[in-house]
Amino acid sequence: MLRHIVMMKFREEVRNEEERLWFKEKLMGLLQTVPSLKTMEVGLNMIPKPSAFDLVLTADFDDETALNEYRAHPEHVKILDRIKESVTQVTAVDYLI
Repeated sequence: MLRHIVMMKFREEVRNEEERLWFKEKLMGLLQTVPSLKTMEVGLNMIPKPSAFDLVLTADFDDETALNEYRAHPEHVKILDRIKESVTQVTAVDYLI
């Protein structure tokens, strides 16, 4: 199994609760539409501080091929396009579990 973790820091104008919840809802919805996605958890930061990220995503896949299918899936790409406009920083790590 492969674990994929992504942390995002939103632009100031996107840090409102409505926008944050939109991202969480859309990302969690990928569980219903992306067959290669085994599990996903999306958390929103509760204690803002300068070093904190606003959102963390943890997702599990069978292997790297499944992760790449997720990355290319049209529903994921739609969200990714909005993410690119809305974040100032993204960091990610992928590792075997």
